[in-house]
Amino acid sequence: METALTRLVGVRHPIVQTGMGWVAGPRLVSATANAGALGVLASATMTPDRLREAIREVKSRTRAPFGVNLRADAADAGDRVSIMIEEGVRVASFALAPSPELIAGLKEAGVVVIPSIGARRHAEKVAAWGADAVIVQGGEGGGHTGEVATTVLLPQVVDAVRIPVVAAGGFFDGRGLVAALAYGAAGVAMGTRFLLTSESTVPDAVKARYLAATVKDVTVTRAVDGLPHRMLRTDLVASLENAGRARALFQAVRRAAGFRTLSGLTWRQLVRDGLALKHGRDLSWSQVLLAANTPMLLKSAMVDGRTDLGVMASGQVAGVIDDLPSCAELVQRIMKEADGTRAGLTASR
Repeated sequence: METALTRLVGVRHPIVQTGMGWVAGPRLVSATANAGALGVLASATMTPDRLREAIREVKSRTRAPFGVNLRADAADAGDRVSIMIEEGVRVASFALAPSPELIAGLKEAGVVVIPSIGARRHAEKVAAWGADAVIVQGGEGGGHTGEVATTVLLPQVVDAVRIPVVAAGGFFDGRGLVAALAYGAAGVAMGTRFLLTSESTVPDAVKARYLAATVKDVTVTRAVDGLPHRMLRTDLVASLENAGRARALFQAVRRAAGFRTLSGLTWRQLVRDGLALKHGRDLSWSQVLLAANTPMLLKSAMVDGRTDLGVMASGQVAGVIDDLPSCAELVQRIMKEADGTRAGLTASR
């Protein structure tokens, strides 16, 4: 299926696997790429040296295009961009809007720039700065999310910009892909659906928690870092929501120390990253620290399997997913369903 997205990034199918921290590593990204979709490597939870190693590992597993997801406001964003360019990565995606200078530098090096956005005005801004495409995530999506549903946000953005738009938030099958295309999107991006595949390195016990979840078990909370964050409802989430300010600050400092060791960041850089998220928001100091080291909470669950100590970012689609296919099986199934859906629509006329 050829769309503006497949032509832009050189993949066979208009499907993107999003850059999920601790989840989107070389194994998942290369399996996605080999299946004909766009795999995106998550870099925020890696040191720069580890990022270079991970890129090379993906390249050793596939010849297909893939991308790397970056935090545009990270203190070492420039170093990470240099690594991407040196290693010949095809696509750069961003969770926060990159600066015009960062976009220009990437495009000059031949890298396709695809920021993720959650509002029409943000799409208009990055399009004016030269972004090649945008991923539009509606409120159904996992992790940091907004309040506007994909079905409302997507057509707004499609009408507002003249670059390819990729729909995210609430997609998991071929029917959703056809619906996104009908709205004018050039493809879909999925996180939770790819997290729940056999190539995902998330521990089996954690995957089982996702598979057992109902739609009502996926909640949005501000207790983790002061920002709307969609995740599975757990005892930890409840304790964070009920924790007093002193206890929350203690927990935040302890987790920040762990993330500083793993990431290689200094305390100054860690606090700077947290303050970047605080800008314009009423966050406590515990939330500032948690905003900078939320990756540690994710690692506890996604790597260590400690669902009692970690958080599990999740889209609402977790409540309707009940299997763990391979990436190849998943992509093939989605495309078959999409073809069948389109044929059915034509036959019903």
